[in-house]
Amino acid sequence: MLILAFVFTILFGIPVYILSFNKKHYKYAYRFVRWWSYCMFFGMGLRYDLTRLSDQKLDKNQQYVFISNHTSIMDIMLMCILCADHPICFVGKKELVKIPIFGTIYKRICVMVDRKSARSRADVYRRCAEKMEEGNSIVIFPEGGVPDDTSIILDEFKDGAFTLSSKHNSPIVVFTFIGLKEIFPFDNSKGYPGKAKVYYNGVLDPSDSPRDLKLSSFETIKKTLLQHYN
Repeated sequence: MLILAFVFTILFGIPVYILSFNKKHYKYAYRFVRWWSYCMFFGMGLRYDLTRLSDQKLDKNQQYVFISNHTSIMDIMLMCILCADHPICFVGKKELVKIPIFGTIYKRICVMVDRKSARSRADVYRRCAEKMEEGNSIVIFPEGGVPDDTSIILDEFKDGAFTLSSKHNSPIVVFTFIGLKEIFPFDNSKGYPGKAKVYYNGVLDPSDSPRDLKLSSFETIKKTLLQHYN
């Protein structure tokens, strides 16, 4: 992973960094982001199967809030691969800026949040709204991170994604990721490389209250996870 990350971050990161200076060019920068994601994900020997549990179609001209459970760092690459027609911006931890090379590019194209700062958390909504006005969609992992306890199937959801959806009338697209937690980091009992399962659960109407959106998405993902593991 480290070798691939070094090579492809430099190869694709340079055009992403240059294009990111003009907000109108992010849709072109996003192509390089997706190529980086493909090279990282498939280059590590990972694969995925997509199962559609909903017939709801996505509108190419609509901005969405994409969410899923968070199981591995590879969730980031997988989400970029899935979102071909909707340039996405991630809401991510400020600490990632410290990573050499990657951090420089990361802070140009993502919405960073310092979870220890109430002011930073509150300002996320404004910055996400700006990204949406530029024609981009937003990705938030509602769990806030990958749980340290590997026995936790689904951690408690935070409010951010659902408040954002309700405030800006942006539908929520729900995915469930299964298998990456067992595959990477390595788990010899599962074998490596491996294939992840992706379930498309559908789209939630932003007219619902943030509380209802949060509950509905949590129950949807939890149900999909339990059906798989049982």
